[in-house]
Amino acid sequence: MTVRAAIFDVGKVLYDWSPRFLYQRLIDDDQALDAFLRDVLTLEWHFQHDAGRPFAETSAELISRFPGHETLILAWRDRYLESIGEPVPGVHAVVAELDAAGVPLFVISNFSGEFWPPFRAAEAALFDRFRGFVISGDERLIKPDPAIYTLALDRFGLAADEAFFVDDNPANIESAAAMGITARLFTDAATLRRDLVSVGLLDG
Repeated sequence: MTVRAAIFDVGKVLYDWSPRFLYQRLIDDDQALDAFLRDVLTLEWHFQHDAGRPFAETSAELISRFPGHETLILAWRDRYLESIGEPVPGVHAVVAELDAAGVPLFVISNFSGEFWPPFRAAEAALFDRFRGFVISGDERLIKPDPAIYTLALDRFGLAADEAFFVDDNPANIESAAAMGITARLFTDAATLRRDLVSVGLLDG
């Protein structure tokens, strides 16, 4: 079969993302900021939300361990969108070009099911171009588990060899490629566009 659809990751592909974007606004001291993100609000703690755990549970556990940081921990719920940075340079233009060419667009993202809806709504100008989404926190499946790609292909109505997938995580790319998906590691918009031309989704 021929590749006919493009599937995008969100964080670090469509938008920059880091807890630091939020907490540098709340913690003035650089050393204290580094310590908070290293020891308290860690990436490992946050990734529980991507796997489907509710913030009410994870925050209660974290606050019990670090009661002096309760206000900062709860800010993750109230101000999560501030952890999402600017669009990755050039990528939204590539999305628009694909959309204009009639290429079906989809998303597979490791993302909290609680935090996704407000982000999706805030960025409707981009995400309205996409025809379907698989959000790990809603599905309780997380990349690179092959099951999330199986679910996505079924939902999107695609065979593996009809799909082009871009992600910034090598493990996710390897897992998708093992299923027969044309998977490319994201580095920058220019390289992404060349990859899309190479599989026939865009003209050179």
